[in-house]
Parts: sequence; C-alpha cells; structure tokens
Amino acid sequence: MARNILIFDTTLRDGEQAPGNTMTPEEKLRLARQLDALGVDIMEAGFPAASEGDYRSVREIAAEVRRPVIAALARCHERDIELAGEAIRDAARGRLHVFISTSDLHLEHKLKLTREDALALARKSIRQARRYTDDIEFSAEDASRTDLDYLCQVIEMAIAEGATTINLPDTVGYAMPDEYGAMFRTVMGRVANADKVTWSAHCHDDLGLAVANSLAAVAAGAGQVECTVNGIGERAGNAALEEIVMAGRIRPQLAQFTTGINATEIFRTSQLLAYLTGSFPQPNKAIVGRNAFAHEAGIHQHGVLQHGLTYEIIKPESVGIPRSTLVLGKHSGRHALERRYKELGYELTEEKLAQLYKDFTTLADRKREILDEDLLALLHESFHDAPEEYHLRKLEVTCGSVPAHAGVTMTGPWGGQRTAQGAGDGPIAAAFAAISEIIDRPVEVISLQLRSVTPGRDSVGQVFLQVRIGGKSLSGQGASTDIVEASARALIHALNKERHAERLEATAYDATQHWGV
Repeated sequence: MARNILIFDTTLRDGEQAPGNTMTPEEKLRLARQLDALGVDIMEAGFPAASEGDYRSVREIAAEVRRPVIAALARCHERDIELAGEAIRDAARGRLHVFISTSDLHLEHKLKLTREDALALARKSIRQARRYTDDIEFSAEDASRTDLDYLCQVIEMAIAEGATTINLPDTVGYAMPDEYGAMFRTVMGRVANADKVTWSAHCHDDLGLAVANSLAAVAAGAGQVECTVNGIGERAGNAALEEIVMAGRIRPQLAQFTTGINATEIFRTSQLLAYLTGSFPQPNKAIVGRNAFAHEAGIHQHGVLQHGLTYEIIKPESVGIPRSTLVLGKHSGRHALERRYKELGYELTEEKLAQLYKDFTTLADRKREILDEDLLALLHESFHDAPEEYHLRKLEVTCGSVPAHAGVTMTGPWGGQRTAQGAGDGPIAAAFAAISEIIDRPVEVISLQLRSVTPGRDSVGQVFLQVRIGGKSLSGQGASTDIVEASARALIHALNKERHAERLEATAYDATQHWGV
C-alpha cells in the first residue's frame, strides 16, 4: 500500500548555497509563494545565522507563507539556534533544523571535537531548540560515512531529547542506493522509539545518485525526502524534487509512495527559479529540461504523433508544459514536416510534400534547427530576400539602480513614425516591450545569443535572436557596439521577415482564389 511521504524543499537554503544561485530577500519571498502553490510540505527558508539578509528572508517567509511548515537551519551553536528561533517566531507552523557532523573525518578535521563532545553539544542544542518549538529536526551531517554504532548512539539521544524528525544525510553524495537504504534499515531497527519520529533522506548528486538514493531511503522506511527544484545545490546539487515526485506518480506499484505536490506547477516553479537565479537546467534535464519533451528523430516523431506514450512516459501537460515539441532537424521525418505545414495553414499534396521534404533534408544537413521561416522559404522560394519595411529610428534606455525603461521610435508599413515606452526586468526586455507596443502584437523570445565580433572595449556585438510572432518561429540578427541596440535591431530584422512572409502568403492565396483572372 502506498504511503504518503513529506516533501521537504530546501531550494531556498541548500539550493541557494550553490555558487551563482544567491537570491535577494524579495526574490526568495516570491519563490516561497510559488513553492507554496507547488504544495511542498516543509519549506526550509534559510540559514538565519548566515547573514542579515537570510535572517530577514526567513522572518518574512514565516510571517507570510502560512500553509507549509517553515524551517530554519542552525548549527549546534547557541547563537545559531537563537537567531533561527527568532526568525520562525511568527510562523503558523515553525521548525528548527539543527545539525552536527558525526563522521570521524568531520569531527577530527572540521570540528576538532571528540565523539563525546559532539554528542554532548548535540544534546544541549536540541534542548535549547525546544524552547522555541516542539517541531525539531536533527541531522547527523555526513551520516553515510559515520560509524554505525556511534550514529545509532547519537540518533537515540536525539529522539530521547525530543527531536521529531531524524535526517540521515548523504552529505557528499558518497553512498550507493543499496548501501544508503541499508543504513536506514539498520538505524531504524536498532534505536529506541524509532517509530515515534519521521525519518528523512537528504542526498547530494556527486555521483549522480541523489534521486536513486532518496528512493532507496523511502523504500527502507523514510517518510520525508529533502530535495530542491531543478536539483540545484552545493557542488553537483541535491536530489531533484521533480524527479522524485514524478517517479512516485509514474511507477506507483514499485515506488509505493504518494506526495501532496501539485505536479502541474512543476514547470512553472522550475522556470521561476531559473529566471531568479539565471541558472537554467541543462537541456537534457529530466522533467524540466528544454529537451525533456522534444523529439527530432523521425521514428520518434511519428510514434508521438500517433500516440504520446510511444516515446513519452509522462504527459507534458501533467507537469505544466503545454505540449511536446517536434524539433525539425536533419533526423526528422516527413510526418513532422507535414504537421508543421498544417499548423502554418498549408495542406500539401503528396507530390508537393515529397518535393519539400527533399529540399528540407538538404537544408537540414546545413542547419542545426529548421525554423518556420525556413519552411516558408522552401515553400515560397524567395523568403530570405525580405525587404526592410520596419526601421529603428530612435532608442533611449535607462537602467541600473532604477527599473529598466525604454523609449523606441520606429517607422513601418503604417506610414510615418510611431513611438512607445516599455518597461522590463532589464534594458533588452524593456526595449522589446516598447517594440511590441508599437506593432501591437505579443513577441515571445525563444532564445537570444550575443557574440563579440571585434576585440576591445568598443567591440561590436552581434545578437542572434529566435522569436515567435503570430504563431511563426523566426530568427533575426543585429549588430551594434550597444548590445541593447543590437538586440532591438535583431528583433526588427525578424519583424521584417514576418511581414514578408505575410505578403508572400497573401500572394499565394490570391493566386489560388483568382487563378482564372
């Protein structure tokens, strides 16, 4: 029978500790609201003793986010516990998470303590923590490299002193799944009152086994898993929340656990975290990577078009992704090509499809990815000679210590000049918002890459842009010594292509409607 396990999310604490993932208190609060929507059971909001900002973050999250348990981390130091206790004072449900290393390696080289000293310090710290809350989690850091007899001694003491959750971390990603599961079974079988507490797994991914080890711990009886969105965290990262949750959902007979996570919020949460930290998951990352639901091979594309389960064990909609993506490239088949032309509004004869597919494969040998503009070029033959109907006449941007703002003046097919103002999270986003206002259509940026063309401080930057406008994917290029101007020119280049495509399509339509004239 499936058990419900608790999801202890430590994105805001362990995840943020990874280089480059630092967030401001305001950003952490924004992510905390989304983690609440995701449905995590426990949210480790931070390490209050680490900085004033972390202390403030935990206090603000504890005061505002009311449904999940809000946890604060503390070493077995009086001041740490005092700050953590104060930080969760206003929480609807607060938890103090205290930890100390238990492996001989850490005791000797990091803490300079004997086993007896560490045991006494842990006892004292748990007693102090209980003055603030009855919800105490105790972690034996580096448990997977700790002598089992000593580990059992420390854990038995922690339970006797009132700890309600016991965490046995694989702090450095050292354990193998069978070994990690066996450790849980041994400790749970040997310590008194093991059935009175929740057992927790906290795994790192140094050997790429964090999720496997977490699942092994659950199979051994753990009732809580500590994880992070996108698997971010120290060094190689933590166990990925999305992978653990979906493993339970896709293989319920084997995994035999459920969670309270709202899976349709997974992708939204992943994207928000990536946006806040600037660190996006690698393309092949399970569940949330750009390629997780993308197919280029013709055999796979044909299968997915017939029935999604042929090559997708997870429905993209179930994790909040609108649909699968059929990437058109040199491995694609004619079924995917035909479908994309249909989506663009073209019903092709078998003869025309055969001709286009031959041209398509020739082009695909030279290009990494085929965009809609390429398909239209193959269909209309002259698409790449797009006349310049849109022109950038003026661009003014303010950014830095103030919110980014842009003023853009353009000419276009409407006659005369148009000016609009735009705001965004950065100067490029603000400029794009102003251009979108001028053309009165949404612009979705798929990718933007910058390359320095010339050396030196005054080098020319070239921007390569992929956007979606009016349902079509298009590319654009622009160059300038100012990267914001280069980006704006790249977008206008794409707009000119889109405008030319519309005119070619209109001409093709007229030819079919008025062929007798």
